[in-house]
Amino acid sequence: MNLRLYDTARREKRDFVPADPGRVTMYVCGPTVYGFAHIGNFRPVVAFDVLFRMLRHVYGQDAVLYARNVTDVDDKINAKAADEGVDIGVITDRYLAAYLEDADALCALRPTYAPEATDYIDQMVTAIADLIERGGAYEAEGHVLFDTQAAPDYGALSGRTLDDMIAGARVEVAPYKRNAADFVLWKPSKENEPSWPSPWGAGRPGWHSECSTMIEAVLGATIDIHGGGIDLVFPHHENELAQARCAHDGAPLAHYWMHNGFLDIEGEKMSKSLGNVIIPHELLKVVPGEVLRWALLSAHYRQPLDWTEALIVQSRGSLDRFYGALQRVKGMETKATRPPAAFLEALADDLNTPKAIAELFALAKTLETATDGVAKAKAKGELLAAAGLLGFLAADPDAWFAGGADDDLKTKVEDLLVRRAEARKAKDFATADAIRGELDALGVVVMDGADGATWRLKEPA
Repeated sequence: MNLRLYDTARREKRDFVPADPGRVTMYVCGPTVYGFAHIGNFRPVVAFDVLFRMLRHVYGQDAVLYARNVTDVDDKINAKAADEGVDIGVITDRYLAAYLEDADALCALRPTYAPEATDYIDQMVTAIADLIERGGAYEAEGHVLFDTQAAPDYGALSGRTLDDMIAGARVEVAPYKRNAADFVLWKPSKENEPSWPSPWGAGRPGWHSECSTMIEAVLGATIDIHGGGIDLVFPHHENELAQARCAHDGAPLAHYWMHNGFLDIEGEKMSKSLGNVIIPHELLKVVPGEVLRWALLSAHYRQPLDWTEALIVQSRGSLDRFYGALQRVKGMETKATRPPAAFLEALADDLNTPKAIAELFALAKTLETATDGVAKAKAKGELLAAAGLLGFLAADPDAWFAGGADDDLKTKVEDLLVRRAEARKAKDFATADAIRGELDALGVVVMDGADGATWRLKEPA
């Protein structure tokens, strides 16, 4: 299969050719764990989960190594810990657990590796010392800074000029910097902040030092794919790349750089000041994670995504249709099969999820309209295989519609649906409408179809 991916560095789609097809490597920048992650933080989680699944499909499950780091030392973490009067580990453990719980709910596979920055401090100190020895970094007033003049192609990834990068990063032009764009690799810790020993004094690494070191420690000096949100291209990824090339005689940090687009809320930038920050940890209490995943994949990963209430309703409705189709053929046996070619071609074209979803709808239509049992079974198998590659339709259809209903409610609803069907058959529409009113009062949504009615619980307001 010819997998093509958009490479930010080349600004074009490229055929994906891993350095070693038996060991495909991918690294994606993960969370800084000082609070609950917002919905925008989960766009790369879901987008690169699809890529992880696709790579495993093409090269084999054991051939793909996926690392997603955890930043567990940071100014915001320090501030949160100080506010609560606890060690930073209390904060990071709490919010990392929540992040993983939310990612699981969004049907994201766990990465092969999840390196945490504080476990690699010694390696970071060694890497920084090596950069100093190579002339790529220098010590100044307890800090160690990367010398951007040692990276002649600095700015190539983001396509920015040096002046643009300085303005865009709003860097502090500290008196101890040789060049305005130089960035911190090691910094002294403030009083009561966590610190680690180093040749330059007690302190902690800079953010940009962390990922480049963990990539090499976990996956190797040069990897196949480096991913993250578009906001990380500069300065974070530009600075990672500069360090890595300087440390390894110009060798690339990654052969392919991939970035997902921004996510807005109802047409506006998500912002605490606007009060429109969406926290999945709270939203998941009332909306199934699979619905949020569907919404996140409804647009191409590189395009902007506008998160709206209408998008959630539409996503729920789409999944209801698929689960309804599967519920109506629940007893039908089907052999395990591969996704159809048209579906795979869509994903192979730079993860074109909107086109892949359109292929899912075509499969669902075939499943619902086929009169031949063999054709129906084939459509069911292909639908499940294709949806599985996108991370959908793993739930039992009955459980999907019943949601959190207990056994007593399920029994009552099914009885009411039988009575309603009998009333409609007898053309007693007044009784049928009255029963539907009872179901509505129970918080039940009834979905009538050619093969009868299905139901689900309403989502809490």
